[in-house]
Amino acid sequence: MSKQALTTKIDFNAPAAKVWKGVTDPELVKQYFFGTNLKSDWKVGSPITFSGEWDGKSYEDKGTILEITPGEYVKYSYWSSMGGTEDKPENYANISYRVTEKDGKTTLEITQDGIKDEATKEHSEQNWQMVFGGLKKILEEK
Repeated sequence: MSKQALTTKIDFNAPAAKVWKGVTDPELVKQYFFGTNLKSDWKVGSPITFSGEWDGKSYEDKGTILEITPGEYVKYSYWSSMGGTEDKPENYANISYRVTEKDGKTTLEITQDGIKDEATKEHSEQNWQMVFGGLKKILEEK
């Protein structure tokens, strides 16, 4: 069975630098990403972790920074402790964020691969829209 990928986009009335900061700054991420603690030094080969508590359960999701062009693009591998899969390479997905600005508006494009079926794909897309919709609200209020 082949895995699926998704791409979803969110537009911001904010400059690219603010949107980039919103996806990489732990203090901002914590505000809109369900209180998640993000840790990474944003260098290729470095770890990235997302930890916290969800529905009363502690979690630590993790991966590795695979590619980065600061301010524009980052791609990382990702495994979720809540996903019900073993922590082994074939269970990691790749997630990327691309930030592009045009005429004072910025588009954040999120891609995710390794999705097992259409229902999971729809759920993931809704989650990305909800999570980064929270960032949009924060950035556009300021």
